[in-house]
Amino acid sequence: MRVLISGGGSGGHVSPAVAIANHLRDKNSNIQIAFAGTQKGLENKIVPREGYRLYHLKVRPFNRKKKISLSNFDAAVKAFTSQLAARRIIKEFGPDVVVGTGGYVSWPVLAVAAKQKIPTLIHEQNALPGVTTKMLARLVDKVMISFEESRRYFKNGTGEKFIYTGNPVKSEFFEVDPKEAKKELSPGKFMILSVGGSMGAEKINEVAIDFMDKYSKNKNITHYHVTGERGYREYGKLFKEKNLNVYNNLFLCEYIYDIYKYYAAADIVVCRAGALTLTELAALKKAAILIPSPYVAENHQYKNAEALEKQNAAAIIEEKDLTAEALIQKIEEITSDPFVLTNMAQNIGSFASPDTLGKIYDTIMAVKDQRENQR
Repeated sequence: MRVLISGGGSGGHVSPAVAIANHLRDKNSNIQIAFAGTQKGLENKIVPREGYRLYHLKVRPFNRKKKISLSNFDAAVKAFTSQLAARRIIKEFGPDVVVGTGGYVSWPVLAVAAKQKIPTLIHEQNALPGVTTKMLARLVDKVMISFEESRRYFKNGTGEKFIYTGNPVKSEFFEVDPKEAKKELSPGKFMILSVGGSMGAEKINEVAIDFMDKYSKNKNITHYHVTGERGYREYGKLFKEKNLNVYNNLFLCEYIYDIYKYYAAADIVVCRAGALTLTELAALKKAAILIPSPYVAENHQYKNAEALEKQNAAAIIEEKDLTAEALIQKIEEITSDPFVLTNMAQNIGSFASPDTLGKIYDTIMAVKDQRENQR
């Protein structure tokens, strides 16, 4: 059985794609898996490390704010040429099933596969479905959703085409030993992990460096901050200018591939509120201070974070209010009473979905078998 997986650009699309691929490989060693992605996305770092072949397409998103622009003209050209590339990839690899995890790169691959009557599925990570998922929903065999409320955004969303699976995370998130991770990364110290997402976030990077300078360096704390690819050079320089690199309890990282180990070791995580991030935090029962991105469609990250805050499962600082002082105050509020920290961690654990990968595997196999039986 051959499976082609398409989804790239950010970690929010790449990580679930890899989680699905790894589970397929673990369940059936005879499955052959390849990926289709962009030439510049995060998939170029992650997919080869996992041992999968990565095909490339030249494709870019449309700028919906500037309908008439050179970038949109280029996007229109690539929308056509990327389908030609998708046909070549499909012809060469010969997939029995094609799975997408969203993002604009999924469109040409799944659209072409569906037209060729190859079994197709797409997985949507967010409560508010992306444009690509909405476009592909009418073409693919199954749409796998992570939130039941997503159904209302689709025409006939309550129909059999739509399957609730939850968000997939790599099996390592459920297998890592928090005590061993803590012993390795932060022995005997309270650990803070702060991260702005796979591509980085300027405001979070800026405040994290300031927070380290004003708070972490003088406390019995281990603090790891992940800048993301875009911010590492600039904030790495600032990290050194403030002489933070001389402290053996402060660490600045561009990207962490085994992030599950750092989540497991952390006592508190400061991060965005993307759906996949929240699923990962839930899997490891980690108390978190969420800084929702204000740059996403319909403010869906704030809605994600608000749902957790109402259940005392996380705290929120909006980006417009984010300063080192605000972060210090919030951390001290949470850590001043051990019950608050423990309760928050336990509450977020109720949002975990340990059966997600099994549901996705069963859905993929059911679509494949049904199509074969129809031939």
